[in-house]
Amino acid sequence: MPKTNDAALAAFIARKAEIDAALDRIRAASDDHFFASPEDVHWGHVTALADHAALLRRITDAICAEAEHAV
Repeated sequence: MPKTNDAALAAFIARKAEIDAALDRIRAASDDHFFASPEDVHWGHVTALADHAALLRRITDAICAEAEHAV
């Protein structure tokens, strides 16, 4: 069995923690309807969420090897 690269593992864990924190912030914002009150929602909010969804789709496609990232 190959020896673990401790420095790479530490860096990996640090990056994973960074992603986990970002996901927690996204979940909290989503739970609060991205800080938009229902009576104030307009098409700009819809466009912003569509842009965010597209960026997240690029990330999930890359992580899950889907769409153009499929092998």
